[in-house]
Amino acid sequence: MNLSTSVSEIPRIGPVYQRKLKRLGIKTVRDLLFHFPHRYEDFSNIKDISSLKINEDCCIKGTIKEISNARTWKKRMILTKAIVQDQTGAAEIIWFNQPYLAKTIKKGDLLALAGRMTLGKKSVYISNPAYEKLGLAGSGQDTMTHMGRIVPVYPETEGLSSRWLRFIIKPALINLKNSISDPLPKRLIEKEKLLTLSESLWQAHFPDSLELAKKAKERFSFEELFNIAVLTLRMRFRIAGHKAPAIPLNLGLIQEFVGSLSYKLTDAQRKSAWNILKDMEKPRPMNRLLEGDVGSGKTVVAAMAAINAIKAGYQTAIMAPTEILAKQHFKTFSELFSDFKTDMGLLTGKEDKLISKKLKNDVVEISRERLLEKAKSGELPLLIGTHTLIQSKVKFGKLALVILDEQHRFGVEQRARLCQGYGGQTKLLPHLLSMTATPIPRTLALTLYGDLDLSLIDSLPKGRKKIMTKVVEPKKRNDAYRFIKEKVNEGRQVFVICPRIEPAKTPEENLGGQDSKKDVFGWAEAKSVKDEHEKLSKKIFPDLKIDMLHGKMKPKEKEKIMRNFKNKKIDILVSTSVIEVGIDIPNAAVMIIEGAERFGLAQLHQLRGRVGRSKYQSYCFLFTDSKNKKTIQRLQALIKSENSFELAEKDLKIRGPGDFTGARQWGIPDLIMDSLTNMPLVQKTKEVAKEILEKDPGLKNYPSLLKRVEELEKIVHLE
Repeated sequence: MNLSTSVSEIPRIGPVYQRKLKRLGIKTVRDLLFHFPHRYEDFSNIKDISSLKINEDCCIKGTIKEISNARTWKKRMILTKAIVQDQTGAAEIIWFNQPYLAKTIKKGDLLALAGRMTLGKKSVYISNPAYEKLGLAGSGQDTMTHMGRIVPVYPETEGLSSRWLRFIIKPALINLKNSISDPLPKRLIEKEKLLTLSESLWQAHFPDSLELAKKAKERFSFEELFNIAVLTLRMRFRIAGHKAPAIPLNLGLIQEFVGSLSYKLTDAQRKSAWNILKDMEKPRPMNRLLEGDVGSGKTVVAAMAAINAIKAGYQTAIMAPTEILAKQHFKTFSELFSDFKTDMGLLTGKEDKLISKKLKNDVVEISRERLLEKAKSGELPLLIGTHTLIQSKVKFGKLALVILDEQHRFGVEQRARLCQGYGGQTKLLPHLLSMTATPIPRTLALTLYGDLDLSLIDSLPKGRKKIMTKVVEPKKRNDAYRFIKEKVNEGRQVFVICPRIEPAKTPEENLGGQDSKKDVFGWAEAKSVKDEHEKLSKKIFPDLKIDMLHGKMKPKEKEKIMRNFKNKKIDILVSTSVIEVGIDIPNAAVMIIEGAERFGLAQLHQLRGRVGRSKYQSYCFLFTDSKNKKTIQRLQALIKSENSFELAEKDLKIRGPGDFTGARQWGIPDLIMDSLTNMPLVQKTKEVAKEILEKDPGLKNYPSLLKRVEELEKIVHLE
């Protein structure tokens, strides 16, 4: 058995438990051993029975002298009563409604028990204790896993308890204790005074003291941050080792482009554009993340980089995560470049379009083969599309700039795939500009995106009004509906966002397919687009024009609905969060979010940003039935935050980095996630990683570290 062994090969883990473990993200031995406790219970102090006090938590060890079941006089409860004895005395034990214990525990069994000494009406007894069988009295089998020590308590799922996890993890640890290869260099472990991997795993699960449990956590926190630092710096070194086309800054062209705009750039836009354009002058690939609030003007900054590359004789590719956003970029760039006689193409899963200066900038349909020929020959200076752009058939003759929207990971291999190897024997890589409206706190940006240089647009264009945001309780819902009607009568339009497309039909759907009969997340109560559309159009606003939009619709159907909404043929659009990125409807002034507690703060901020894009005062109403204190705290943070960067820091504090970043994709256990906010540790691990990579870029002297980093890299590129 090794770390990559499937849990199916571990004794006593059959198909039923495999499914339960899968719900916790546990598929391999590594996943199991890195499923760390979220807290500990201290059962280490075993007391003599004679020293026990009433209302005191205790842990004892003794022999069962008698055990039997008894029914209470009202016959509503079964009591399992036992007498346990040690060298100093005896105590009564009572378990409530667990009659099977009388068969599980036998007279003469040696047990460790942990519970509370309780004063009843007729006697003093230990109430409902946790227990561990240690064998027969006098057998010498008294090594404890669940008692007599500091006991780990794990994140659990239905039918899979911490007790069962301890039962499975302990023999796995013993089995692998001396065969696990430590990925951290020995000199680094000694220098930083860290525990070894095998020591850390043991002390994390079965610590000899709380201090050693803390040291195990410190070891894993250091290791994972170090691994991420090695990964991101390795990416940076790898990219820096390639050559890119050096594109001179054409200042006259940029001034002409800025002069063609109907608005003034903010200082933050100017600074970001300058950094990008100066980066592109260098003969090495730019690798930059442009982070800006919703509506802050990232697209026009990207357009400045694109026009500079295009007019220098190179090609630019723009990749968006959805067809809707790709089409919107196609429209936006055609408007921005209308005075610059620039050909551009649109390539999505089902559509191919072309704007050509020879055709007076009209949009025309074109065959995919012809569009790809134009890209491959270098004749087409700008191609906009979805992930279709990185299919093997798509090649560029002279690609110098790749612009990504809301996708930060794009490796050397993916960039090389877009190039046709121009530049002779030295293959030139394009410059990379990645854009995001998802606010990333500084520590997370430094850690998770350490291979990217960061540019911030931290101010909005002048004239934008702050969006009025309110939490709406169920009793205020009708007031909100009256307000919506008023705004529609004034000529404004409304978004209504729901968490799901249609109502759940089965408990499994409620849980997203989990094999449980309990709707633990309350998804059966979540508002659906189809139900809400019917309710609003038939009962609430029968005189208004209402339509719906969701991800299961065909592209042409979605496009038609968005076109109708933009042309004011629809008053209220009921949708899923498919509209969260890139939809631009200036006349929409009200955003309703149903089940707001089901969305992350960053996503709520994105959705809110779909309104407030014109001179009209805009509003965002967060509908929620939740009374949860943490939920209300999060929603209030959205109301109070002036910008996404401030909101990101608040979200990080409230939810923690694991939920905030989706960092479970990185394979980082919950125990370690808090360290992502520890700036000194982040900086320390980056320095150590840099020192190692400068001496050994290929990690030839560190095979275990290389293996772990390569595993991480595969996970990262699945984002």
